[in-house]
Amino acid sequence: MDLKYTDIAALTQAGLNLIGQALSIYDANLRFVVGNRTFQTMFNLPDHLVTRGARFDDTIRWLATSGEYGPVEDLDDFVAVRVKQAQAFEQHYMERTRSNGHWVSVEGNPLPQGGWVTVYTDITGIKRQESLLRTRSEELSDQVLARAEELERANRALAATNAALIETQRQLTEMEARTRMTAEMMPAHIARVDRNLRYTYSNRRLSSVLPGTPGQIIGLHSRKALGDEAFERIAPYLAQALSGVPSVFEFDHEGTGRRIRVAFTPDDTGTGYGEGAVSGVYILSMDVTEEARARAALTQTRKRELAAQLTSGLAHDFSNLLTIILGMQSRLGELDLPPEAREMIATTTGAARRGGRILDRIAAMSGEPELRPEAVTLAALLAEAETLARAALPEGIDLNVANRAQAGAVMLDVGAVQDALLNLVINARDAIGTTHGATGTITLEIRQVADTWLDFVITDTGPGFTETALAHAFDAFFTTKGGDGSGLGLAMVYDLAKLNGGRVRVENTEAGAQVTMRLPLVLAGQEAGPTMVLLVEDNPDIRADVRDMLMSLGHTVIEAEDATEAMRLAEIEGIGLVLSDIMLGDGPSGDQLIDALGAAGFTCPRLLMSSLPKGDPKRAGARVLSKPFSRGQLAAFIAEAGA
Repeated sequence: MDLKYTDIAALTQAGLNLIGQALSIYDANLRFVVGNRTFQTMFNLPDHLVTRGARFDDTIRWLATSGEYGPVEDLDDFVAVRVKQAQAFEQHYMERTRSNGHWVSVEGNPLPQGGWVTVYTDITGIKRQESLLRTRSEELSDQVLARAEELERANRALAATNAALIETQRQLTEMEARTRMTAEMMPAHIARVDRNLRYTYSNRRLSSVLPGTPGQIIGLHSRKALGDEAFERIAPYLAQALSGVPSVFEFDHEGTGRRIRVAFTPDDTGTGYGEGAVSGVYILSMDVTEEARARAALTQTRKRELAAQLTSGLAHDFSNLLTIILGMQSRLGELDLPPEAREMIATTTGAARRGGRILDRIAAMSGEPELRPEAVTLAALLAEAETLARAALPEGIDLNVANRAQAGAVMLDVGAVQDALLNLVINARDAIGTTHGATGTITLEIRQVADTWLDFVITDTGPGFTETALAHAFDAFFTTKGGDGSGLGLAMVYDLAKLNGGRVRVENTEAGAQVTMRLPLVLAGQEAGPTMVLLVEDNPDIRADVRDMLMSLGHTVIEAEDATEAMRLAEIEGIGLVLSDIMLGDGPSGDQLIDALGAAGFTCPRLLMSSLPKGDPKRAGARVLSKPFSRGQLAAFIAEAGA
């Protein structure tokens, strides 16, 4: 049965009480820890001075007052001297005469945790025998007797010293074992090399830092232990350390793919090399591969955050300009214009939408890209895409366009799809050749797969994909155009399809290359019925364009340029929708307006529009239509809100 701590303490105290010598232990704060009964009776100490926590100076004062140390002229000074000696305690042995005429030997030893242990032995009997021997042995000379007494005293002191040395050796052995265990447990390689670069010490962690290295390296040269690659990387720093210059550096080990940090500390004990000379180098090596990856990821994140901050203001203003352009083009499209003008309007609208896609890419640096679906007929989508594509083709390359889908109006991000199709057409053009006289044909088709998918298929009569291109077609920055290509075209198409839940397939046909972008087929629903809209926008040009879009969708519009005016107008009966920009000048922002209207009991849909990047905190938790937007995107946004 296991003993409790209190039982062990009681057994220990009982054992100490059986010792014939007096024993006491004080801690580093000069407080009594433990002593035996002999200690109390030898010096006739009261109970409170042999109680745990009793002060050392109180004990000295009591002993001095009781006459233990003989006459004391200045009691306070005597106690202060003894306390000072105790605070700087050192191992010692001494013999002294007590006030009662008895002799006592005092053997003191410091403890590794602080404090000390003292053993008091009554040697009165030994001293009396020595005195009797001196008195009765007239045949022995005084010199022999004195020498015998000196030897006896020296033997006692030597025995005390030997005991202290044995205890010190035990403590050093334990300390060495703990140090070695600590070195083995550390997730790092700790070692020392001499001036000949041979290992004189090493824990067993080298293989965890550099896999494939020997398990036992004591006596090996650094090159043989580490291998040529690692040795060549650290050799200059080893030379610096041997000249007395410490260093810390990191390097990439190609053989293992690891990032390793190494610290070199010169061993300047100078053993055998003169005072101050470097006799070797201490080495600390760590695998910091994961740390390096985390640092790189953090740096990349910070770069993205900085880029988002730097471009946020520019993107905001640019979005507002594009919103105005799209609004004006929408109004122009309603006029009775000749076909040439309508073609120019379609081209300008497509370019403005491409500008919006550029803003989306800027926003994607700090977050996920955003889809902007709107209702569009496939015929209209294909017509606009053809207009943009033909402008990028030379005279020798023909473009065939065909809509083989039966669906009418569908929900698509028109700008993103047109951008992707234009990228694919340009890739096909480059594959056929852009030099003067290059000829070929590009075909753009839309195919419907049941009622589930729309396939946008682009084929060309070029040389087709190489095996390498087929394997790496969607890798960012992979290009077969040398310095003329960015390697982002197909990667962008792949990202768009993935974001929509579709896919992209690249393959070769008998005529050349073929790329198929598959997107979900989502039929356009009914647009929201007409209602009264409270429009809040501080920019008068944007407010006018959005008002015209809303009115063309059949809505009645009430306008406000700030949140304060909007709160007053919101009291008008019949408002069925609130649409507000987030940034409203110096007053309350749009998101604050939406919250205030909700708190005031308004239950109609309250929507936001903004040029702020998608990751901006003001957009969090709210329905936001990103600028620039078209009339179709606005209609889809309102319909989705259930207005």
